[in-house]
Amino acid sequence: MSRWSAIVGYSLVGAATQLVWLNFAGVTTVAATHYAVSETAIGWLAQVFPLLYVVLSIPCGLALDRWFRPALLAGAVLTAIGALVRLGGDHFAWLLAGQLIASVAQPLVLNAVTGITGRYLDEKDRPTGIAIGTASIFAGMVLAFLLSAVLPAAADLHTMLVVTAAFCVAAVLFLAVALRTPGPHAPAVPAVPQAIFTALRTAWSDPLIRRLCVLAVFPFGVFVALSTFAQPLLEPAGVTSTTASLILLLNVIAGVLGSALLPIYAARHHAESPYLVTSLTTTAIACLFLAFLPSTPVALITITLIGLLLLPALPIVLELVERRSTDAEGTAAGLIWLSGNLGGLLAATAVGLLVNHPRPAFLLLALLPLIALPGAHTLRHHLQTPAPTTR
Repeated sequence: MSRWSAIVGYSLVGAATQLVWLNFAGVTTVAATHYAVSETAIGWLAQVFPLLYVVLSIPCGLALDRWFRPALLAGAVLTAIGALVRLGGDHFAWLLAGQLIASVAQPLVLNAVTGITGRYLDEKDRPTGIAIGTASIFAGMVLAFLLSAVLPAAADLHTMLVVTAAFCVAAVLFLAVALRTPGPHAPAVPAVPQAIFTALRTAWSDPLIRRLCVLAVFPFGVFVALSTFAQPLLEPAGVTSTTASLILLLNVIAGVLGSALLPIYAARHHAESPYLVTSLTTTAIACLFLAFLPSTPVALITITLIGLLLLPALPIVLELVERRSTDAEGTAAGLIWLSGNLGGLLAATAVGLLVNHPRPAFLLLALLPLIALPGAHTLRHHLQTPAPTTR
């Protein structure tokens, strides 16, 4: 029997992690002026998340496989603590301290999306559970951009942080109640440490997992860089801060809708490879439009389209991982998230260096999905190859 309350609790905490991550993405310029730092420094409030994810993803995945409920709850609590620390004072140092705490928590939460569906949902419900859990992560981004659109002024920054902290605390409480007992499909005997490390080696030896790790680098890179620096990149084209926040909001709303529907369709029709090829191609074309024809209408159409088609790539990849990895979901998912966040870190860093040169920045973002196209095209072959049987 499926226990959907656990998925709801997880979804709230997953949304909270993204809300903390992207609080300042829509108000980069305003926040930089208010805290007397550069726009690049404000960008680093978001970039510390993928930076620490690269370091902590595998250890957190191992922890989830060994102590799933305590590890997930620890991630939820640390997210709330990070949000509360940011209220310590009206200074950039408090923001950075809170972001660092919450960024440690993020891999414990996001790596758990396949594990919680495997433990609390029947097999037939798991693709839907992964789609909902991933869509909720993007919904947290919607909340971040909505808050920055509703509270765009420097005087509103404290209110934005208070609302975020309250949401994080409420999410922790709901999840704690939902996880008070193990899931109906949880392993009867927890894995021992030796088995966990064996699972890590086995996961990496799977050609499909390796292929998915490589593919994750590029769409993650485009999305993280776009989310972090879209506002200053579009400003020279006459796109205001408020308008940029609304465009990013529509981008993620489209991604939430796409993530809730398109991965289920792709799984039922075995169309994962064609979907990824279409998504990457469309993203590259959209970034070319932003490079050569930047304007408010072009940004609205292209960035929304990127959200609709690119964000569902994540639940598609994670559903393939859940199907492939039966006893080490956290570890396998950690490999995917590690690769994606490494791509996000590298792409955002490169775009941050080009933040005053929008055309080269958008051309770089157009190149990244094109690099991934051959891998997405040949993914069908790896889907037909049996997984390694050694665990």
